[in-house]
Amino acid sequence: MAICSEKSAFTFSDFPEDVQLCILSFLTPTEISAFACTSKRFVSLFRNDGVWYAMCDRRWGSKTQIRKWGDGKIGFILLYKTLSEYENLVGYWRRSGGIAGGGIFGDAPLVLFEWGESCVTGSRLSPSKDGSYNVIKSPFIRLSLSADGQPLNYLINYTQYNEKELGSGSCSSSSSGMDLIQVNVNFMGKGHVVLEESNWNCGNSGGSPNGNSNGNGNKNFDNVIVGSPEVEIGSPPDRMMSEMYQYFANRTSPGAGGERAWRRQRRREKERQGRRKWEPEHLVKIVNCSPSSSRPLQGLWKGINNDMSLDFYLVAYDDIGGVACRRVGDSLQPLSGYAPVFWTSNATFIESPLSHEEDYVYNTRMHLRPTAEVEDDIYEYSPSRVMYINSSYDLIIPDSTGSSTNPRHVEGRIWQYVDGSFGFGFLRDNFIVDMKHIAQHDYLLDAAEVYCG
Repeated sequence: MAICSEKSAFTFSDFPEDVQLCILSFLTPTEISAFACTSKRFVSLFRNDGVWYAMCDRRWGSKTQIRKWGDGKIGFILLYKTLSEYENLVGYWRRSGGIAGGGIFGDAPLVLFEWGESCVTGSRLSPSKDGSYNVIKSPFIRLSLSADGQPLNYLINYTQYNEKELGSGSCSSSSSGMDLIQVNVNFMGKGHVVLEESNWNCGNSGGSPNGNSNGNGNKNFDNVIVGSPEVEIGSPPDRMMSEMYQYFANRTSPGAGGERAWRRQRRREKERQGRRKWEPEHLVKIVNCSPSSSRPLQGLWKGINNDMSLDFYLVAYDDIGGVACRRVGDSLQPLSGYAPVFWTSNATFIESPLSHEEDYVYNTRMHLRPTAEVEDDIYEYSPSRVMYINSSYDLIIPDSTGSSTNPRHVEGRIWQYVDGSFGFGFLRDNFIVDMKHIAQHDYLLDAAEVYCG
């Protein structure tokens, strides 16, 4: 027994180092710090990036190539901190406030952030205009790190950037015919993000390439390429003298194209000066994007309206058993109040078989579907159960339609189909809006990608 007990004595120190790192990768940074204080034997594990690489690889190795962030030159301690912050950013967000059709988002009501090879990419999501269920996906921002660990957050649609140049933090004008517009990403808690244009842009004075300045307000120009024609210098008189000097220098310089280069520079400066700085954009995270067994209607949906336009909808449950559906883009409309399309205080379904009256209510309405879609499977649209709903529009603004005298005019139904999707309609109408998933298992459905630049 003594020999058996002696042979079974096996401590953490007896494991190989790679096994130790694998075990430690399941700890949090706070737990790692506490563990490092327990014994001098484990100090060597924390003097290099071994344990931090193991932690990064376990959490994000399957989502992004962690060795390529910062051109592979940054420490994994910094990378762990950065990716922890970006992990919450990945997912679906809706715009809050702002003006529809303006800013960097245009008419897009939704934003999707996804992991890239060595970055996080943000895309606008807009409903298609062709009467289909297609979702227009347009990448607009790239979040990454420079080789010295500084954030590199640039708008994609303002430039045809060179990946290697941005990754190294350079701002060569040869990588684009326009300015690189840098963006500050401000996290206001886990559910609120503010995107705003940085005070420094590639080719503009007023900040450092990393968006930083020193304490007394003097800007750092160490990374600006010397001799770049995009650099603005001095007050207007000094600038005029510089322009005159460069003009004549170009005209008298050997080789053709000197004057053309000067004219191109002046045109770029005019374009840059004529572009107004866009207002900060606020994004609110959509946490519950998909249905669950207890909340089968929850999440992001899309549906064809009676004018054959596509809209995005967000269905959410409250804490007292109610459910409300809102158009995602309504929060951008003036005086909309972000009012729900439908709501109910009782989210209980009436199970099949349905009454003859309910069968009549359903069968006398047509389904709003894309014109090109053929309904081959009739069974797919057979309702498995029904929920009673109300139209908040008539209840909140009763005098606007003149129909509130008859409460049946504000009644409606939700018909859940056998495939888990649903349609909704009101007794005053003769149609049903059939809802489809925008995403499934975090994968965007019916995506038609559009690249800007």
